[in-house]
Amino acid sequence: MRSFNFQVKWFWLPLRVALGLKKPKNQILGGYFAGEVESVGRDVFKFKKGDQVFGATRLRFGAYGEYLCLPASYTLVAKPHNLSFEEAAAVPLGGLNALHFLRKANIRNGEKVLVNGAGGSIGTFGVQIAKAMGAEVTAVDSTIKEEMLRRIGADHFFDYTKEDFTKSRKTYDVIFDIVAKSSYSECVKALNPKGRYLMANPRMTDMLRSVLTSTFTDKTVIFIFAKEKEEELFALKEMIEDGKIKPIVDKIYPLEQASEAHRRVETEQRLGPVVISVGKS
Repeated sequence: MRSFNFQVKWFWLPLRVALGLKKPKNQILGGYFAGEVESVGRDVFKFKKGDQVFGATRLRFGAYGEYLCLPASYTLVAKPHNLSFEEAAAVPLGGLNALHFLRKANIRNGEKVLVNGAGGSIGTFGVQIAKAMGAEVTAVDSTIKEEMLRRIGADHFFDYTKEDFTKSRKTYDVIFDIVAKSSYSECVKALNPKGRYLMANPRMTDMLRSVLTSTFTDKTVIFIFAKEKEEELFALKEMIEDGKIKPIVDKIYPLEQASEAHRRVETEQRLGPVVISVGKS
């Protein structure tokens, strides 16, 4: 999103129209946040002044601002009591996407789940949520992320810089794939009978192939994107407060270092989400 490069190329035009043809319509960026309610409209009964909340701004953005105005109908819920604001702000993007896909897989206790791209914002939640659902979890990422991924619940680990998991002859009930350049055919081959392939970052060709796979084989391919529902965010809040999952924050930057924070994300050396703290240095 930062460089406006997408694997799904047909996203480009509608997003340009929605967000701005030459430059962003909204000059204040940021799509996910946590903060304290300063005031509410006269018809709002869901929150009151002083409530601590977290959520998503959808295409309004604005989370980099000191103040943010959103409809009460948006994806907003009370902040988990056991998280700081910075930790809570790291939840919605990765948590909502991971929960959305893994719920669609209908994971059963003891099933084998592989998370490809496990060390990023979505992947770290994917590992934890799959584990909370009772799965045996295999994580795939680079060397520097192995210790962190094992610490948050991964039972097995593939270092993609040294080994291709699709060549290992191991098979899985569910493959949750966040990596854009994965081989569709090899991932489908790595599924057990009745396996589910969850594509969080699909190419157009893979989306078309998924229809054939799901129709003419016993395997299912899912790429329906998350709608970021309030119920899903509330479910994440409950899981966090119950100690089943937690955000893994790589680093917190003050707003003045926002450009550096974005560069940190682009390097893919981070261990989990990067957070910008507004109003602090």
